Amino acid sequence: MTIIPAIDIIDGKCVRLTKGDYNQQTIYNSDPLEAAKQFEDAGLKRLHLVDLDGAKAGQVKNWKVLERIAGKTQLVIDFSGGISTQENLEITFNSGAAFASIGSIAVKDELTFSGWLLAFGAERFIIGADVKNEAIVIKGWTETTSLTVFDLVEKYKVKGVRQFFCTDVNKDGLLQGPATSLYRKILNRHPSIGLIASGGVTTLAELEDLRQVGCDGAIIGKALYENRISLHDLKRFL
Repeated sequence: MTIIPAIDIIDGKCVRLTKGDYNQQTIYNSDPLEAAKQFEDAGLKRLHLVDLDGAKAGQVKNWKVLERIAGKTQLVIDFSGGISTQENLEITFNSGAAFASIGSIAVKDELTFSGWLLAFGAERFIIGADVKNEAIVIKGWTETTSLTVFDLVEKYKVKGVRQFFCTDVNKDGLLQGPATSLYRKILNRHPSIGLIASGGVTTLAELEDLRQVGCDGAIIGKALYENRISLHDLKRFL
């Protein structure tokens, strides 16, 4: 199982939100590159970089941060937030992202997203599923759709997407444990996908549970920044 540290960006700084609320943000590092280098120095290979300004604006904003981290580390970066047009997508890849993480567009505009899969290759995309009670939620978790997470995975699995990350919005940023039972359910139905757990991870035991369930990766944010889990502790997963 791959450990994927998360860096969320607002105004060029490394922050974390609680339950996606922009009014509940904590700044952990004014220099995201410094945080990224710490992850790389600890032996981690991947990075989940989220442009929260971009997500709010509906357009990529913090591509300079992406470019800087990609240029000064060897981390394999997936980038998300505000990727709403092909121009945004090209900026993302040209700035050094290995993968584009896509959420709302995949849910709301299947035609456009399917065109991107054909144009850029399905292997360059990760679909981010924000889930509440197994239903997909969009627009900053304010709108619940009629689509289930199982339907979303099926729809794009057949189009060649292999990587999916799933965030239970009731868990994110609360340090109350990941949605392990939900991930087990998804993998029971779709055992061939690479499922990345996101949100709620607090302990090494929880990471071990996610590995046992069959998750391909686990995104960790607040637990690292608040020293619930140390970078040294993660060496057993490398």
